[in-house]
Amino acid sequence: MSEAKKQRLTAVQAALAAEHASVYGYGVVGGRIRAERRSEARAAYDAHRARRDALAREVRDLGAEPVAASAAYALPFPVPDSDAAVLLAAELEDRVAGVYCDLVRAAEGELRGRAAEAVREAAVRAVRWRGESVAFPGLAERAGTASASVAPSA
Repeated sequence: MSEAKKQRLTAVQAALAAEHASVYGYGVVGGRIRAERRSEARAAYDAHRARRDALAREVRDLGAEPVAASAAYALPFPVPDSDAAVLLAAELEDRVAGVYCDLVRAAEGELRGRAAEAVREAAVRAVRWRGESVAFPGLAERAGTASASVAPSA
C-alpha cells in the first residue's frame, strides 16, 4: 500500500471513529433536548449515521476493516438538560468538522469533495445549534482543542 493510500485510510478511519462518536453523542442530545428542537436533533443524528455508513464502505473499498464503534463514549461535559444538550450538539459538530478537515487534506477526487461537503454540513449545523458562526470551522487551532473526537470511555 502506498504512503498516500495509508494516509487516506488513516484519515477515513478517523472520520469514521468521529462519526461513531457523533451518533452516540446525538443519542444523548436527543434524550435531553426540548421538544421544539427534537426534529433538528433527529435530522443531525440521521445525517451522522448516513456519513458513518458511507465511511465504513469507503474503508472496505480501501481494503481494510472499518473501525468499530465503542460501547460508550466519555462526553466533554455533563448533559443534564436541554441547554447542555444544545452545547453538546454544537461541540459534536465542531469536533467532526475537524476530523473531516484532516480527511480533506489526505484525500483527492470524489472523496475529498465528500469530505469538504461534510465539513460544510457540520459547520452549518454547529451554527444552528450555537446561534453564531466561527471563522474556519473544523480547525483545532481555532477551537483550542487537540482532539476532534469524543473519547471512548472504558
